[in-house]
Amino acid sequence: MAIKPTIYKFSIALSDLDRDRYEALELTVAQHPSETVERMMVRVLAFCLNTDERLSFAKGLSEATEPDIWAHTLDGQISLWIDVGEPSADRMKKATRLAQAVHVYSFNSKSNSWWNLVRGQCAGLGVSVVQFEFEAIQALAKMIQRTMSFSVTISDSSAYLAFETGECEIAWIALT
Repeated sequence: MAIKPTIYKFSIALSDLDRDRYEALELTVAQHPSETVERMMVRVLAFCLNTDERLSFAKGLSEATEPDIWAHTLDGQISLWIDVGEPSADRMKKATRLAQAVHVYSFNSKSNSWWNLVRGQCAGLGVSVVQFEFEAIQALAKMIQRTMSFSVTISDSSAYLAFETGECEIAWIALT
């Protein structure tokens, strides 16, 4: 019998000061059985950083040909492809052929090694690569419950998350 995903329900009060966007998001997020809470929360952060009326979670880990998050134009073309983790250079090249914009959000302890391996192969592709601080993502993961409300305030290169039980700040750097 296959292991089923764990379902999380988040009510997020989003204030994106960089894009002058203020929204109430109701997200139902399926954590794949092989996915860590850290990775799932990076998907949620990536969703918040790129929120748009056409943005949605894709099958991600369940379907190798789809990103973690994507947006489509009205005529069905992929306008935004978002991968979380450390995709191969070939996957990023393929994504640039399929989508108008490609973003990668890296977050774990091996991010620097991964980036050193693929940086040269990604030059000129136009892929936006962002690296989150892994320790901050780990701290965030410890605060997560299956159903919860919280706020996310995005400004400059950080996101401030406030929960009933505490708060944390997630900083990032743009690698490209």
